Amino acid sequence: MLSPTEQRQRMRAILNGNQVLSPASVYDGLSARIAQDVGYTLGILAGSVSSNSTLAAPDLIVLTLTEFADQIRRIMRASDISLLVDADHGYGNALNVMRTVIECEHAGVSAMSIEDTALPLAFGQTKDAVISTEEMCGKLKAAVAAKKDPTTVIAGRTAALKVEGTAATAARAKAYAACGVDCIFVVGSESIDQIKAIHDAAKLPIICGSAPASISREQFLAAGARVVLQGHQPLAGAVKVLREIYSHLYNGGNPAELKSKIASNEEMDKMTHNAQYKEWIKTFMK
Repeated sequence: MLSPTEQRQRMRAILNGNQVLSPASVYDGLSARIAQDVGYTLGILAGSVSSNSTLAAPDLIVLTLTEFADQIRRIMRASDISLLVDADHGYGNALNVMRTVIECEHAGVSAMSIEDTALPLAFGQTKDAVISTEEMCGKLKAAVAAKKDPTTVIAGRTAALKVEGTAATAARAKAYAACGVDCIFVVGSESIDQIKAIHDAAKLPIICGSAPASISREQFLAAGARVVLQGHQPLAGAVKVLREIYSHLYNGGNPAELKSKIASNEEMDKMTHNAQYKEWIKTFMK
């Protein structure tokens, strides 16, 4: 297993490299271990996925920092991936952001994003909104100051494109870069020109949270992007398969008919490291 610092150094190598990677969307120890077994070295735990999987609730900032950090710890105990987490708005003001960085770093993340979206929803709020650049800069400076490990990556995340437009978002990105963050996380982009404008302003690697499918990896690379998300299909896929299996069994279906839909005993043993546990039993319990 790599140390947390080694995992963070790998994350930095990705951001400073010459290719575009997409992280595996993970939500617990088993999903992260499966992703690693497939070949992923980079994973992401999104705020929406964390809320969905932990609380069976929508992404409305009802998840607590403690629950989020605990989920991160379970993922990192079971895997060796470099984990990027969506830490939402840092769970409050600049002081809360510092606490968020401390807890997430202690839990083992390689990178975390703090966003400028006005969260949680305010009374009577009917449309997306972002906090001021000044407030966000205070939060980002606090995030950078709270790091214990200098290799931990802080991403300044902006949702301003759909609220303020490209020029204003690029200006925000430049201001965020001056706060000492390591990269800019952009959501809501509609063209490669928007991504390039933000990169040109910030002079930092870009993480794309959403972008048109027509944009190629080569275009992303040329525009300064190094990480491009692909959505969170694994959790949605698990929900669909669980419903199919539960429905089959509830309606009297034969368990043997599920063989093609479920992992074999051998696969389960591999993913749960059963052989290692057996070895420990032989070594320490006899």
